[in-house]
Amino acid sequence: MFTGLVEEIGRVLERDGARLVVSADRVLEDSDLGASVAVNGACLTVVERGPGGRLRFDVGPETLARTALGGLSAGDAVNLERPMRLGGMVGGHLVQGHVDGVGIVAALTRQAETARLTIEWRDQALAPLLIPQGSVAVDGVSLTVARLNAGDFEIMVIPHTLAATTLGDLRKGQRVNLEMDMIGKYVQRILQLKAEPQPRRGEASRRRAERIQGPRRADTGEGSR
Repeated sequence: MFTGLVEEIGRVLERDGARLVVSADRVLEDSDLGASVAVNGACLTVVERGPGGRLRFDVGPETLARTALGGLSAGDAVNLERPMRLGGMVGGHLVQGHVDGVGIVAALTRQAETARLTIEWRDQALAPLLIPQGSVAVDGVSLTVARLNAGDFEIMVIPHTLAATTLGDLRKGQRVNLEMDMIGKYVQRILQLKAEPQPRRGEASRRRAERIQGPRRADTGEGSR
């Protein structure tokens, strides 16, 4: 579990298929073999810790398909965060590191020292999970939805976030990882289950019995021989 408060910006040292190696400094503490680290909002497992602040991760096919990590190459900057500690302060919001989908940067407009970031989504299943003034994680950064439109949402990014994360260097058309608010996802699932037709009384037991014993044979009226 993470908070969406980026601890430092790392740098991709190597990207070869499923192998991802990044440089780190602050997050090296507690990031031994088997530890979890959020890389651009995706929770990854440390499989090797090398000299010079190198952390190696193996990125599985499912992660590559659901996130924007597949587009990383050597030299790219990434947001890094260690898991939160139970009993500690949650300065952002509860982030699982389980990316829900990929968004596209539509615009990053500078307004004095701040910036307005507009993100489009392609998967319409993400739309019900966004609400005005709600929480969303973009590349692992906890942000607040300032305006919600038909196919995109806007965020006001303060100077500190622009400087302390990779958001200040986003380009139009760039793919970013999106994780929606966890509470909203549970509410959506509960409503979906309530909307599904419920089996008639006794029907569920019959279905379970058929899965175990197989369907009942029709009675042919023939006696045993």
